[in-house]
Amino acid sequence: MNIYTRIAGTGSFLPPRRLTNADLAAELASQGVETSDAWIVERTGIRARHFADAGVGSSDLGTEAARRALEMAGVSADELDLIIVATSTPDMVFPSVATMVQNKLGAAGCPAFDVQAVCSGFIYAVTVADAMIRAGSASKALVIGAEVFSRILDFKDRTTCVLFGDGAGAVVLEASEQPGILASDIHADGKHRDILSVPGHVSGGNVLGDPVLKMDGQAVFKLAVGVLEETARASLTKAALQDSDIDWLIPHQANIRIMQSTAKKLKMPLEKVVVTVDQHGNTSAASIPLALDVAVRDGRIQRGQNLMLEGVGGGFTWGSVLVKF
Repeated sequence: MNIYTRIAGTGSFLPPRRLTNADLAAELASQGVETSDAWIVERTGIRARHFADAGVGSSDLGTEAARRALEMAGVSADELDLIIVATSTPDMVFPSVATMVQNKLGAAGCPAFDVQAVCSGFIYAVTVADAMIRAGSASKALVIGAEVFSRILDFKDRTTCVLFGDGAGAVVLEASEQPGILASDIHADGKHRDILSVPGHVSGGNVLGDPVLKMDGQAVFKLAVGVLEETARASLTKAALQDSDIDWLIPHQANIRIMQSTAKKLKMPLEKVVVTVDQHGNTSAASIPLALDVAVRDGRIQRGQNLMLEGVGGGFTWGSVLVKF
């Protein structure tokens, strides 16, 4: 008997502090940085984002999202035999966020580790969990994307600080006799590492380099549009499906223009694209599971529909997962 992987439940969590563009513009103005709601919306489609309070880490956000996914799936934490967290903003250098979430959920014993592929992290993590379930190494897995990007932003750079937000999304995956995850496709090319990075690190108790986010927006846009179409088509080919078989496109929520361009290339109407970037901003590895959970809970996504999840991130990394929900 073949073993497949299905999504049993979804969950998400946003920190309570919500900043509209006007709120953020007012805060930036006090630091001598000018921006406006119109400027941000025109370039990104973002209208608001959530920032975590001091002392709240990725593990806190991820744990809350996990609890909601477990509840939907009807799975208890002690039934889990795998926990993977995708994050670029861990609570500390080590131990992993995954082990912290494991402890906060009251689980123990199962493998728990982080995946670092920036905004593609959730795609990578789902692909790894799917492979482990198919291999028989796990039967119930918790996969989380959790970020506090507000901690690594340069609030003197209006081209980047307006883009990102904090949040977490999660899925519970379980072994199934029926296909759920139909195909996946992941890639990376390190020669593009400088167009999106945080070029700092800790050494000898000091921060070396620059510990805030740097991005070449035009270069990222150009690369993202191309690879998102390619990876989506690769997953479709592996599953022997066509563009028209996709019921919902759930892309990484980075920029509305990138999302619109990808939908156009896949011949998908915008009504079939799940968009949360306007309210969440770019939450990196959390953005895809956040958007997925929103659309599941508001009733748009129904069992039996085909979902195309895809993302790009610093590294440069990219990938897609085609799911029959």
